[in-house]
Amino acid sequence: MAASGSYFIDRAAAEKAVAMSLPLIHEAMKHKEVGESGFLYLVVMDPLLGPADSSFEEAILYEHAVGDREKWDADYAAFAHAKARVAWRTGLDGHVVQELRPHLLTARDTVLWGSVVVDGIVVSCSGANPWYDEAFAGTVAMWLRAMAKGGLWRNGGGICFCRRSD
Repeated sequence: MAASGSYFIDRAAAEKAVAMSLPLIHEAMKHKEVGESGFLYLVVMDPLLGPADSSFEEAILYEHAVGDREKWDADYAAFAHAKARVAWRTGLDGHVVQELRPHLLTARDTVLWGSVVVDGIVVSCSGANPWYDEAFAGTVAMWLRAMAKGGLWRNGGGICFCRRSD
């Protein structure tokens, strides 16, 4: 198995980013327009383990299920993996590939969307309507990016015109 490629975004960071996003996700899932399944699955990919560096499975950094998997009405994990694979392989949000670059799809790719690529950080989500899956994935990706920036700053790198609180 390939080791994590990213210095600041490792499994612990991915777990924390998901945990930071869960209050928003849980609150949003109370609204029927978000999706009616009541279940959700998130996949976070290592930003430095791309298709040239590892297999898809080796590049998965963290996965998280929302809701009792025994009660699932569909395989949300498989959908989230399929969405993550398209974004990971192409470096593009799933919706961008579906709507603007369908020529990048292979015969084995999903036509579902709900994955994002934020500065190379790939996160996918399945269980809600695709535009909300995308929002939830984006929330996790933005937390990861913020955590990496904070890690750099705490380690003396980068420029920040703010006070250090630690």
